[in-house]
Amino acid sequence: MPRRLTRTVRVGSLLLGHEHPIRVQSMTTTDTQDVAGTIAQIERLVAAGCELVRVTVNHDKAADALPAIRAACTVPLVADVHFTHRLALRAIAAGVDKVRLNPGNVGSLDRVREVVRAASDAGVALRIGVNSGSIEKDLLEKHGWPSPEAMVESAVRHCETVEEMGFRNYVVSLKSTDTHTVLGANRMFAARSDVPLHLGVTEAGRPGYGSLKSAVGLGALLMEGIGDTIRVSLTGDPVAEIPVAYDILKASGARVTSPELIACPTCGRIEIDLEKLMNDLEDRLRGETVPVKIAVLGCVVNGPGEASEADIGIAGGGGKGILYRKGKQVRIVKEEDMLDALVDEVRAWKAEQSA
Repeated sequence: MPRRLTRTVRVGSLLLGHEHPIRVQSMTTTDTQDVAGTIAQIERLVAAGCELVRVTVNHDKAADALPAIRAACTVPLVADVHFTHRLALRAIAAGVDKVRLNPGNVGSLDRVREVVRAASDAGVALRIGVNSGSIEKDLLEKHGWPSPEAMVESAVRHCETVEEMGFRNYVVSLKSTDTHTVLGANRMFAARSDVPLHLGVTEAGRPGYGSLKSAVGLGALLMEGIGDTIRVSLTGDPVAEIPVAYDILKASGARVTSPELIACPTCGRIEIDLEKLMNDLEDRLRGETVPVKIAVLGCVVNGPGEASEADIGIAGGGGKGILYRKGKQVRIVKEEDMLDALVDEVRAWKAEQSA
């Protein structure tokens, strides 16, 4: 599916929108006033591939820490603000690149407008965050529950407020713990607006189930061309969120930044040591950034056909394998040479792509 057409939003050095890569972000779990600890966690997140980092700004001491954190942060920094618009103003003054604001919980419209004016003057982006758990009371009474319709009406209401002020450098998020609500709200909003969308299934849970739940909710939207930045919300160390996010992007075809490894299940027809071969191949390709589809198949039933469908593939059996490149047979290699043959083909593929 082609990407949904959106406007472009600038967040520090990054551009968000349909013409730009879908960016992966996360949020620190440290106490923001702990400058050294927060910077250390940000550095770990960035090393894992995080492209935007959000920190909570829930009191004045957290706001006090922002200038030092901003100075050390090598990716766009986002301030997460709730209830107190004054902290949003302090975050903007401290030089953050974006403020996450839930207009439904900061009080009056005048306070929202004050933040918008400050963001506009400073060239700072905003994220209008609508969560199912913080829908305005009048919308809950109107719709009966935090339905997709209620979430979208809330988002549109706040979008109109900032648009009336001539402010357009913002994104919207519509998050819920329920995947059906996430899907419905984002599809509905995407159909009526060109504002870039930040996707997430909020409070998805522990890494195992939470990763699957995020994949169901985010993957479906990404495959429909919806989404411009994503965050996978897992309980625990936020660094664990980053590879999950990239795997969701890869599996949906929305953004591929590393090799995709395809292997058949280990059924009784397998004629090579497929599990060892895949483990060794994964180790050899760790850190590789070339987007290439690699299939390793271990029997004569589906192997040749499916291996030839990948960019690079091997159909193995009987101590040897047929090596394919873009559907064409390259050569036959011994089982003990399969790993080296695949890695050599990846290197050649990478050289051709960068030529």
